[in-house]
Amino acid sequence: MSRKAWLLFLALGVIWGVPYLLIRIAVADYHPVIVAFGRAAIGALVLLPFALRGKGIMSGFRRPGWLILYTLVEISGPWFLIGFAETRVTSSLAGLIIALTPIIAAVLGVVLSQERLGIGRLAGLGLGLAGVVALLGFDEQPVELWPALALGLSALGYAIGPIIVVRKLAEAEASAVVVVSLIVAAILYLPFVPALWPARITLDASLAVVALAVVCTALAFQLLFALIAEVGAARATVIAYLNPAVAVLLGVLVLGEPLSAALLVGFLLILAGSYFATARQQRTSAPAVAAEPFS
Repeated sequence: MSRKAWLLFLALGVIWGVPYLLIRIAVADYHPVIVAFGRAAIGALVLLPFALRGKGIMSGFRRPGWLILYTLVEISGPWFLIGFAETRVTSSLAGLIIALTPIIAAVLGVVLSQERLGIGRLAGLGLGLAGVVALLGFDEQPVELWPALALGLSALGYAIGPIIVVRKLAEAEASAVVVVSLIVAAILYLPFVPALWPARITLDASLAVVALAVVCTALAFQLLFALIAEVGAARATVIAYLNPAVAVLLGVLVLGEPLSAALLVGFLLILAGSYFATARQQRTSAPAVAAEPFS
């Protein structure tokens, strides 16, 4: 890769490892719905001018049913579920469970596209499962069922979203799909906002929400599109291997979260599992918007 590509790769890998820290800070004072609504609404406003410069924002509305489903599985559902989970688990654990997304995507590829599951990919799935067992079964701080299930469902949604883009939304411009999805997500959250609006606005939580929207959503997708222009969509998916490391590191250094042996072992197993489970997929092409989940 070129020097520019490496800089984009490192910047995006760090930026998409940060959301778990910011979500943890935000949900300490705000309801997860408020955090998700603020991120979607502000992110849409920031990205809207970029989308309007392309083929037109209306290209994202051509298949509204699939667009809504994509929004539910890729934005609305995961952003709320991750926020809910992080009221009960550490940000580092949340980041690691979401790192199962490439492994789940590999399984879905086998189920939906009848891809052949070779020895290497089987080994990857086994390593990923072992990583989950290490995280949930041997960690010093037992994880509650509902937060773990919420994070697992989020990873499933992140794996399904790109499939919808590839099969049903590929004709729309990527930036238009992103912006329209954020608008739809904000509309879906809006009815719940008045009842869940915080009694007190705090600086830390507010800054975390703004950073999630501006840095981890708007800026991140501009960097993603630039990276794909440099190296292609398939190679850009390697970012997924850097994100969990950043999430764990920030959780330990900034929030003082414990770095247990189970967490370290789980991280290494999931990382290795993701690599081997997706090794074949990295050599195939994918649309720009599908290269990485909305972390």
